[in-house]
Amino acid sequence: AEPLGLQVESVGAEHLAIADDVFGVLLQYPDGGGEVRDIAPVIAAAHAVGALVAVGSDLLALTLLVPPGELGADIVYGSAQRFGVPLGYGGPHAAFFATREAFVRQAPGRLIGVSVDSQGGSAYRMALQTREQHIRREKATSNICTAQALLANIAGFYAVYHGADGLAAIAGRIHARASQLATGLQALGLVQHNTAFFDTLKISGVPLDLLRVTADTARLNFRWFPDAVGISLDETTTAEDVSAILNVFAKVSERGTQIVEDAPSPLPGGLRRTSPFLTHPVFTTHRSELQITRYIRHLERRDIGLDTSMIPLGSCTMKLNAAAEMLPITWPGFSTLHPFVPVDQAEGYQAVFRDLERMLCDITGFASVSLQPNSGAQGELAGLMVIRAWHRARGDARRTVALIPSSAHGTNPASAVMAGMKVVVVACDGQGNVDLADLRAKAAQHASTLAALMVTYPSTHGVYEDAIREICEVVHAHGGQVYMDGANMNAQVGLTSPALIGADVCHLNLHKTFAIPHGGGGPGMGPIGVAAHLAAYLPAHPVICTGGDDGIHAVAAAPWGSASILLISYAYMCLLGGEGMTEATRYAILNANYIKARLEHAYPVLYTGRAGRVAHELILDLRPLKQASGIDEMDVAKRLMDYGFHAPTVSFPVPGTLMIEPTESESRDELDRFCEAMLAIRAEIEAVIDGRVDRRDNVLKHAPHTAAVVMADEWTRPYPRSVAAFPLPYLRTHKTWPAVGRIDNPFGDRNLICACPPISEYEDALA
Repeated sequence: AEPLGLQVESVGAEHLAIADDVFGVLLQYPDGGGEVRDIAPVIAAAHAVGALVAVGSDLLALTLLVPPGELGADIVYGSAQRFGVPLGYGGPHAAFFATREAFVRQAPGRLIGVSVDSQGGSAYRMALQTREQHIRREKATSNICTAQALLANIAGFYAVYHGADGLAAIAGRIHARASQLATGLQALGLVQHNTAFFDTLKISGVPLDLLRVTADTARLNFRWFPDAVGISLDETTTAEDVSAILNVFAKVSERGTQIVEDAPSPLPGGLRRTSPFLTHPVFTTHRSELQITRYIRHLERRDIGLDTSMIPLGSCTMKLNAAAEMLPITWPGFSTLHPFVPVDQAEGYQAVFRDLERMLCDITGFASVSLQPNSGAQGELAGLMVIRAWHRARGDARRTVALIPSSAHGTNPASAVMAGMKVVVVACDGQGNVDLADLRAKAAQHASTLAALMVTYPSTHGVYEDAIREICEVVHAHGGQVYMDGANMNAQVGLTSPALIGADVCHLNLHKTFAIPHGGGGPGMGPIGVAAHLAAYLPAHPVICTGGDDGIHAVAAAPWGSASILLISYAYMCLLGGEGMTEATRYAILNANYIKARLEHAYPVLYTGRAGRVAHELILDLRPLKQASGIDEMDVAKRLMDYGFHAPTVSFPVPGTLMIEPTESESRDELDRFCEAMLAIRAEIEAVIDGRVDRRDNVLKHAPHTAAVVMADEWTRPYPRSVAAFPLPYLRTHKTWPAVGRIDNPFGDRNLICACPPISEYEDALA
């Protein structure tokens, strides 16, 4: 809020008075100390002055409590960690963000729309896509770009397996244990401050210093308030755990303990949930291990993963995620640790962090690293906030302009706006490089207010900027700092570095360059490295001491972000070593240039360096082919599905193009298979150009071809079924069938799924 100029006033709920100038109220339900209060009066008071209300909540608690939406809330958010996801010393965990339908088009993430495919069947797609490359860069407002999709799937399957009754039963057991513990503690003469609670107690009436020593001896961790102690229970809490907690307090109180088996619930009737939830049949169908396993595998088979074929998404670096690297995140010593345990109870993690920071410093050439940012976009925000803090510490608060090339990732301008900066777009030349003349002019124009340049190297166009050092020098000469977007570090590691080119800050997408799986959108991690003069401003944390001496406020809830998945990158670096990672960079560049050499006679390559080479990715320009044939980049992307490949990145950073990144992981055999598919598609386009095939009724315009289409009793298309399904010989033994046909995109934007009704409710719309 602070960099955006928003005033935040923190007050106790009992003193809350909502003035006319308040635009929003942020509530917690249950609150941070565990108290459950009726928040409906506060919500009503906020609405009376025109303010909206966002409520942070707990999904498991809401199986027993009246949900905030029923109490009038406009937005409800929180973590889905409690739905079957390990603590992992802070993550990764999926968040949830729910809002009323009236505000859905302002939501920063993507929703799933129910659409129709070309055969009239139901299909799903991301609707209302708000990622900033789709809008005017200087108007970007959201840098919430990386979702924790893999963790959302885990939480979703947890809900599918247990259903409403199972989740309510789990919550009921937790609440019963908490009530049992509260009753036992009160019997010891202690004060339990939470009149109503779900799973968390706040206790006073005992010497805290003595209690801390006794609890440490018993190997129990509590939350320590200045004058009280907090205790939270979860579904793993047993009767023995409750007894152990009571024994600690009894020892300090010098009184005997007594466990009440059927302790009364403190929840008032008016806050007990009565409305149904999770009513879709999927939440009652898969109740055995065999059923849920088959359901998961059924959904998995509808996707193309790296275990199926190369995923050539440019700018995404979909590379090998070795099993040996991922195994440690399942080990209890890493997976079960709470993020706020005393640091001396996490010495293994601390050793990993120290080594990882050192390795990242070696790779980047920077002096210090923060592991806190949870994604690349969050790393961008953190880096800009560090730059902002450095300017302010020098008495230069007027420096608020961020220069951003027109080729930048959409998250760049979004992060700058979130950091309270004004975005000024710098043009690129015909070769995709930053236009030096325009950069010099705008740096001079904003010399007194220039905060930073955000630049991607190699560029988003897939080339090494020859003038990158001069670009950095221009910015430094006008008092700015250089933020390098580390999205393309896969073409830098071991060959060059952000510090070598003259950058001051960069973020590192560990889920790109350093082998953390993308997971359909996350988990991601975006640590930042900084030069020595910025190290003092690295992100701090209010609970665990970390960051620089003058660190900016935390950018993530956990001190080291999604700590458990840092183990993957740590293992990747340790296994490969410096020379191995450098060799990976060489192969990534080699593979991209091999594809260029094989395809450039069939598809124009939009940008190359002075030597005619590309970096680790390349952009194929389909605009001339579209003009000649009517076949566009989307037709090629859909047809690739028939060949068993995920499409490359479509129309980014240049409309009408495909951006391809093979990474170092792919063998020459797989590269050749992809190139043969692209060349076969080029021959299909040539048939349209030559007039041998109709411009509108052809195999490309009808792609992709599902099994149902190919096996239909009636076939009226002007090409054989074999051409539709098996255009190259390898497909007869390695066929991956598309799950749906060509999707009607606008239809999906009009028909959002914001709940889980049976699909039959959409039949009228589908008709």
